[in-house]
Amino acid sequence: MGDILKITLISDTHTRHNKLNHLLPGGDVLIHAGDVTSVGNFTETLDFIKWFDKIDNYDKKIFIAGNHDYLFQQRPDQTLEMILDHESVTYLQDSQTFLGIENNIKTWGTPWQPEFKSWAFNLKRRSKEIKEKWAQIPKDTQLLITHGPPFGRLDWVTKSYENVGSLELARRIEIIKPKIHVFGHVHEGYGYTHDGYTHYINASMVSHQDMNNNPINIIWDVDKNEVKFL
Repeated sequence: MGDILKITLISDTHTRHNKLNHLLPGGDVLIHAGDVTSVGNFTETLDFIKWFDKIDNYDKKIFIAGNHDYLFQQRPDQTLEMILDHESVTYLQDSQTFLGIENNIKTWGTPWQPEFKSWAFNLKRRSKEIKEKWAQIPKDTQLLITHGPPFGRLDWVTKSYENVGSLELARRIEIIKPKIHVFGHVHEGYGYTHDGYTHYINASMVSHQDMNNNPINIIWDVDKNEVKFL
């Protein structure tokens, strides 16, 4: 029997994570795509990590930082110490982990996004720096976690009437072709779509300043290369 993974996807909880306790059904993997805090201070960060660590109905729990999560950029040594104190938690920042029975399903996580106000993990649009970040994503990545969306995928902002995702990220995904790409950042983009191969999932929990969205649950049959939304 091959790998069949039950995965729960969330993002942009902004300190409201405790409201999710009854909405997490359990499974193989729980993924949070960033913005675990609101103002990014020590108290908020530690509260999330403790909560994430206590969840015991998933075999693996992975998260990345988002633009609100200042502490991960400003005090990386301090946040690393917090994470090391909570052994069940996996944090990715331009790094990888592996899933599956044989630990051969490459998962890459990165918190960067095109410049947005003065928040954390900002890089200028179309800059050399942002292209270099996306170039770090290995070509054999099967599950990609970023905080921000690629251009044209669940990234429409009504207020400014524009797509705000990263064009360079979209181009990198065309090369890599991961089976699953999960992100958040653009709250009103919540939902999922696909391009015929890659499934794009915006898992933002917060909508209209409250926790109005539900976690997105999927079954990924890796051998059959199929993703089913529950």
